[in-house]
Amino acid sequence: MTCSKQSVSSGLAQRSRIIFASSWLNIAVNLLLSGIKIVIGISTSSIAIVSEGINNASDMATSLLTMIGTKLAAKRPTRKHPFGYGRIEYMTGLVIGILILLTGIEILKSSVQLVLRPEELKIDKIALVILIFSLGIKLAMGLYLIAQGKKVQSKALVAVGEESRSDSIVSAITILSSLCFLVFHISLDAWAGIITSFFVLKTAWNVLSDTVGALLGQPVEKELADQLFSLIRATDGVVNAVDMRLHNYGPNSYTGSVNLEIDHRKTIGEVYEIIHALQLEIMYKYNVTMVFGMYAINNDESRIHSIRKDLAEFVRNTPHLISWHALYLSSDQRHLYCDFIVDYDLKDWEKLRQDFLSYMHGIYPQFEVILTIETEYV
Repeated sequence: MTCSKQSVSSGLAQRSRIIFASSWLNIAVNLLLSGIKIVIGISTSSIAIVSEGINNASDMATSLLTMIGTKLAAKRPTRKHPFGYGRIEYMTGLVIGILILLTGIEILKSSVQLVLRPEELKIDKIALVILIFSLGIKLAMGLYLIAQGKKVQSKALVAVGEESRSDSIVSAITILSSLCFLVFHISLDAWAGIITSFFVLKTAWNVLSDTVGALLGQPVEKELADQLFSLIRATDGVVNAVDMRLHNYGPNSYTGSVNLEIDHRKTIGEVYEIIHALQLEIMYKYNVTMVFGMYAINNDESRIHSIRKDLAEFVRNTPHLISWHALYLSSDQRHLYCDFIVDYDLKDWEKLRQDFLSYMHGIYPQFEVILTIETEYV
């Protein structure tokens, strides 16, 4: 076994440290930028610069929420919540998305009011230099937070990073508006504020759609599924592994199930030793609590080989049919079991069932074919 329970706990602790350190750094940076921009915006009567300052202040709130969510998500499971509190991180991301949305709406509202009732804009070169400096800091901060968030699989931290990165685009718009005023004495401040609000609203949409998707249930990362399949299929005594389902209960916390194809000649005791060792290794190495189902495989049956060839021919010539597994001929030679995996574009599952039953009946009229149709979940 390559990992221990202690190493899993250590990894989770390291994850929390990275999230907290990144969040505190973001709070410090945004506190400084927010104060500078609000002072400059008020002194120059620039709604665009004040809006940026307010947006920076909201970034501090989102970082605080990220830390709170991470802390709550680390609570131990209870009788009321036996799978733990990991999904609180996704709920935190949802709240962050709502806050970004409200910020965008407020900026849009203020900018439209300025279009209807224009005010005199005052801007100087010093303020412009500070805005350019702010743009560089926000872009670097955004890229850093996104990288750290992806590293530790924190959707909330990635959301804060995406907001920070969009802020750099917002700053660029404000700078262009200010340059236009300094060079041509034309005030586009209100319109720059409107464009700014659209970028903020787009960020809100991205964050909300991502976190809602996580709460509804999405396929896990392909890398994790591939690693689990490789480990299980390489285990002595396992012929194949199929039908994997993984349920996410927070970052790096999964429960799941997978069906194993096992030689029908193995005893229950032998199978127990195989799956018990696998369960422990998967739990300690990947923090996945895995449950195993069983398919009996009788490859020693002489007729199975010809059946496999005919089955493969049907799969090869049938659209939307990805693969098959769990082929088993009962000991009384009367029942033939098989499972199909189909893609999500197949609309008529019943037609596929009837086509296959007719096909097999034409070749093997003595068998009662029992077919299960399902989709892939990972």
